[in-house]
Amino acid sequence: MLSSWRRTREDQHVKERVASVFEDVMLRFSGSTMIHLMTLGLAASPLTNMEAVRLFCRTAALAVTISYVYMLSFYGSCLVFTGYLETGYRHGCFCRRVPKPDRLDSKPAWYRCLIHTPNLTHAHTANNPATHGHEPHPQDSHLLLGCVRHCFGDWITNTYVKPFVVLLYLVYISFGLMGFLQVTQGSDPSALVAMDTATVSYTRAQQRYFSSYSPVIGFYIYESAPYWNASVQRDLLEYAKGFQRISWLEAYLNYLADRNQSTSQPRENFTRTLRHAFLHQPQFAHFADDIIFAERGQGGEPDVAASRIFLVAKTTENKREEMSVLLDTLRRLSLTSRVRFLIFNPSFVYLDRYAAAVSSPLRHSLLAVLFLLGLSSLAVVEPLVSVWLGLTLLSVQFGVLGFMTLWGVELDCMSVLCLISALGHSADCSAPLLCGFASGRGDSRTRWVRVALEQHGVPSLQTLICYSAALLPVGSVRSNLTRTLFRCLTLTAGCSALHTLAFLPTLLTFLPPSKSRGHRPDGEGQRQEVECVEMNDSTRVVDQITTV
Repeated sequence: MLSSWRRTREDQHVKERVASVFEDVMLRFSGSTMIHLMTLGLAASPLTNMEAVRLFCRTAALAVTISYVYMLSFYGSCLVFTGYLETGYRHGCFCRRVPKPDRLDSKPAWYRCLIHTPNLTHAHTANNPATHGHEPHPQDSHLLLGCVRHCFGDWITNTYVKPFVVLLYLVYISFGLMGFLQVTQGSDPSALVAMDTATVSYTRAQQRYFSSYSPVIGFYIYESAPYWNASVQRDLLEYAKGFQRISWLEAYLNYLADRNQSTSQPRENFTRTLRHAFLHQPQFAHFADDIIFAERGQGGEPDVAASRIFLVAKTTENKREEMSVLLDTLRRLSLTSRVRFLIFNPSFVYLDRYAAAVSSPLRHSLLAVLFLLGLSSLAVVEPLVSVWLGLTLLSVQFGVLGFMTLWGVELDCMSVLCLISALGHSADCSAPLLCGFASGRGDSRTRWVRVALEQHGVPSLQTLICYSAALLPVGSVRSNLTRTLFRCLTLTAGCSALHTLAFLPTLLTFLPPSKSRGHRPDGEGQRQEVECVEMNDSTRVVDQITTV
């Protein structure tokens, strides 16, 4: 909005300037806002089974809505206020009238430094016939605009540069595919704590020395079971077969066998020997914490109400995948077994939490792109613009997902959030360039690519610069989650910049849409508008200015 405002003439009426800004910006801004709300709404819906993602996306959707209302109301009012200040030749910060150049030269240096405003000086000289026809617009002296107009635009559309840009895009897709095929779920609990803590030190030591073992799995029998029954004993021993075990039941059965006693005894004898003989042995006393007894009544021998066994599995390098398979197998077994049991380990929270982390962001991206195509058709935008924008969003999403895997980032809650926000950010950067290119008719594609870069390349570049500057403090935080956030957002900014400033300007020079269709001699670039604007100035006579 600010860039479009600065492209208007200061001698226009404020209402016309604001109307021109809203006409130029609000369609794209409304479209990108709807894309944000669509992607965040999908992630906050029951389609996502991660509560952390849903909570963040609900809050972010509210923030996007407030931002949109703010731009329509308060920021638009600020532009109107600034326009009236410029019409009255007043300074934007101090609201004081800016003297004419001849009077400003007589003021002190500090006064000239504070009050001097190029826009208002240009407005002072707009009515001077001596300068009419060769006065520079303040926008023309902008450093970034000069670089884009005179250097970058000609260079990126050069015939000899295009093959290298296409080759760069093929390399981009290749590395993105390489990382996409290696995507893993982020289920490491140490990724949720700060760096250099005891949890991280423990995790590193465990992975270094005991990485071939799974976490300790708790096998909890939460109902009273007939442990004295031989068939139940065989079932429980079969469930724990293949594990490294810390089992009171196995130790108790070996204790009975060593004393030539039968392991299949009546309930009273089995429980009495367990309570008064086995658990009183010093080497077995620690099993008392694994057994809960429940009283049966007056004089009756208590029952074993609940008990637990600890299991450790031997794993290979694919530890996480084996744990997922083992977890699913044991849970299915708990549903069919006549002994009611549960299995649990704190790391299972993360295995369950990110079970759908791989498919969720891809599904949201596809739905958001489909919504974008429908929105573009309803907004009477050229169909090829919606197709280009949809392909751009998918390409950025694909690149961010692939490169973050190559950078050592797994799919946890933070990276999924960044993938969701990458859609809106890439749309903000690339949509103005695509709309500006598609609106042109007549000249060659190369010409309209340069015009689109001049009009929308600088605002996109400024957005990316500010975005990158805001990320620098994030990269210095000693936290694993924040490091994931920094890497994902950095990749989002980099992939968006590549598409906006390199890939799209090159591909649009030789791919549709065509620039010859619908060409009219009095086209948009040649249309002239004559109007009479009345300028009221308390210090001079009323001027009638005719503008073309």
